[in-house]
Amino acid sequence: MPRSHLSYTATVILQALAAGSPYGLDVMDATGLPGGTVYPALRRLELGGFVESKWEQAEIARHERRPARKYYELTAEGREALADAIARYRQLGEPQARAGRKSRRSPPAGA
Repeated sequence: MPRSHLSYTATVILQALAAGSPYGLDVMDATGLPGGTVYPALRRLELGGFVESKWEQAEIARHERRPARKYYELTAEGREALADAIARYRQLGEPQARAGRKSRRSPPAGA
C-alpha cells in the first residue's frame, strides 16, 4: 500500500505534539495556526491512525474550573510519518538553496 504524504500543516501539528504540546490550544499556540485549522486536522490525523486521543478526567477539569481537555499523542505510525515528512520538506528546500548559491557566483568573464 503506498504511503500517503502529510501536508505541511499536518506535519507542523505532529511536530507540535511530538515537542510536548498535547492538546488543541497548546498546538495552536505552538504553531500559530487557528482552531479552525488545528481541530479538523487533529480529527483527520486521528482517523488516519497518526494520533490517538483521550479525554482528561472530568474531575481534574472541574477542579481547575475549565472544560475537559482532549489530549493527543503520536502513534508509532505518526512518528514514522512525521520523520518522513520532515525529510521530504527538507529535501524540497535543497534545490532552491543550491540554485541560490549558483546565482551568487560571479558572472563569467566577458558577460
